[in-house]
Amino acid sequence: MDADVFVLGLDPHNRELLERQAREHGYRIHGLLDMERLRNPYGRLHELLDEARAHLDAFPGKADAIIGFWDFPVCTLVPILCAERGLPSAPLEAVVKCEHKYWSRLEQREVTDALPRFAEVPFDAQEPPPGLRYPMWLKPVKSYSSALAFRVTDDRGFREALGRVRERAHEIGDPFEEVLRGFDLPEEVARAGGTACLAEEEATGEQVTVEGYVHRGVPVVYAIIDSALYPDSSSFLRYTTPSGLPGPMRDRLTEISEAVVYRMGLDNTTFNIEYFCDPGTDDVRLLEVNPRHSQSHGWMTEQVDGVPNHDHMVRLAMGLEPRLEPGAGEYATAAKWFLRRFTDGVVRTAPGPEDVARMERDLPGTTAKIAVSPGTRLSRLYGQDSYSYELAQVFTAGRGEENLRRTYELCLARLPFEIDDVGPGTGNGEGD
Repeated sequence: MDADVFVLGLDPHNRELLERQAREHGYRIHGLLDMERLRNPYGRLHELLDEARAHLDAFPGKADAIIGFWDFPVCTLVPILCAERGLPSAPLEAVVKCEHKYWSRLEQREVTDALPRFAEVPFDAQEPPPGLRYPMWLKPVKSYSSALAFRVTDDRGFREALGRVRERAHEIGDPFEEVLRGFDLPEEVARAGGTACLAEEEATGEQVTVEGYVHRGVPVVYAIIDSALYPDSSSFLRYTTPSGLPGPMRDRLTEISEAVVYRMGLDNTTFNIEYFCDPGTDDVRLLEVNPRHSQSHGWMTEQVDGVPNHDHMVRLAMGLEPRLEPGAGEYATAAKWFLRRFTDGVVRTAPGPEDVARMERDLPGTTAKIAVSPGTRLSRLYGQDSYSYELAQVFTAGRGEENLRRTYELCLARLPFEIDDVGPGTGNGEGD
């Protein structure tokens, strides 16, 4: 296909993956605003839109597709720009329903009871709303990654977490309010606005992500990916595909996912939905609906299915249905590992491109993205969860669980980090 595809927030790792597909299928990839411009959109949403419009208008040809696979503001900018140019995309209102955590919960409740108990929380609250029990999570109705999400187990922790959310919810919530003003909102959502706080009872079990797409109104699930956490932590250790869940539970997750995305009104887009599930009790709890695929899974899906999930998004953005060939990849299983440290520090040494290249050469079916460089203060990293700092993402593919784990350990030996502790009372965290 002869086409020009523009990607909001195109980073080097995803550019490499997309351009490999582009060469194979005959289209061209162009970056549209870099990630540094898209971070911290406070007060700049219209400015970002105008800059993207100017870039597209200056292009000598025409944009055949506009895509993005990051959270706000990318997921919001894409449908606005596509609508202006008559390009296929998810409806903006459907995207916003997914992105507003409280509105999303209200919509989910209409088609499934596989939800934790939840409620909006006033910022002056001294205790949880009636009917909600500890442990629970407090989070803004709009945030990114797991930032400002706090697990609380008593009234004191509840008040402390609520205060921390109140202090910073406006950073993403204020520009999100600009988008909300364009819709006739349900009364509950209008009252909450874009900076409110949501409380949800804690869900337990195995965490999984369902990935799929909607084409011409028909939802299709193409992958279920297992997530594992660090011990005694809410921070991700790794993602693995394909899922090891039993067939009946995979079927149930697929059924719920299709009902939810249909209710949201999503179309012409990929999606991913996060769940907690317990195969022993058949209990399922829906955690979050995202109106995009996870770029975190692109390399993994390519290794196992032969095509990265990015390609599904590109085809949908051109009005085409994705190509699915499950199991057509080179490897039986693949994982993405998160190397983390759980205390603050300053990076003294970190792996460079030559270290990653040597690892890839020595260990086929591996690669890595290094998130820090010498001199980095971990507490100043952008987009971290509330409890850890990401040093690197390590990707491995192989024959099975034991092979994945052994290869990961071999990768770590080739990726040297030295980190100095910062502040009194800090010890050696994970990832030293």
